[in-house]
Amino acid sequence: MSTKKYAVIGHPIGHTMSPFIHKRLFSLQGIEAEYTKIDVAPEDLADEYKNVLSRLDGYNITIPHKQNIIEQIDKIDDKAKMYGSVNTVSNVDGIATGYTTDPDGFLKALEAAGIVLEGRIVILGCGGVARTMAYEVVLKKQPLLFAVRKEDVEIAKHLCEEICQAIPSAKVSFCLIDELSGNIDVLINATPIGMYPKVESVPVTDEIIDSCAAVFDAVYNPLETLLIQKAKANGAKAVGGMSMLVWQAVVAHEKWYGAKFDPKDIERLCIDSAEELKKHFDK
Repeated sequence: MSTKKYAVIGHPIGHTMSPFIHKRLFSLQGIEAEYTKIDVAPEDLADEYKNVLSRLDGYNITIPHKQNIIEQIDKIDDKAKMYGSVNTVSNVDGIATGYTTDPDGFLKALEAAGIVLEGRIVILGCGGVARTMAYEVVLKKQPLLFAVRKEDVEIAKHLCEEICQAIPSAKVSFCLIDELSGNIDVLINATPIGMYPKVESVPVTDEIIDSCAAVFDAVYNPLETLLIQKAKANGAKAVGGMSMLVWQAVVAHEKWYGAKFDPKDIERLCIDSAEELKKHFDK
């Protein structure tokens, strides 16, 4: 059997956890596969697709190609179409199909941590990561509140309008982060606050953290941010962004060849990935 060939493309590609994570996933499945990283400048995407990418068995896409790759491939699934973004492509029998695995990675990370998207759900921030999570919340018919900085109010307003236009039944609103109060069933941090090296920072007060039954932090370096540590100390269910990063890679393998993984193996991979990332930053 010939060795399968996969890659991640981006520009600049720099340090990426994708090779480490995907090589482990192939190993867990007993599959012989190459996984490389390819730096592709935006102006070279069409040529690279024709000469290199179309010959791979599959590949992942990161910034800045998640939208422009859509013009090159043959088709995209419904979720990728809704998000207008593709981060995984599967090449089967000459047909290139695009997917977005980030939303399912988010949902699987929550599921693995025993967190249910129900009740009063608050997302801190209103950028691209927040947008992905917001759609998954409203698709589950749950009300959603964005808590944002004063300078992001207009962005939050437009995002709420976009979501309501796409999903008319959506119940979304926003407030200033300083005005956030009351009990919260699920708090989602979609800001970079708490990320290495500023690991002593938290996006909300201890009073807010005390009011949360569950917390998801999109930050994946460190493995457990101070927000996650404080939430766990209160007895809340809490999980960080490394879980989402690994689970979205798992979904890519499901799309590529129908893989099935033991959640305990994925939990171990999250810990090992955090250690691998730490080695990089400790250099």
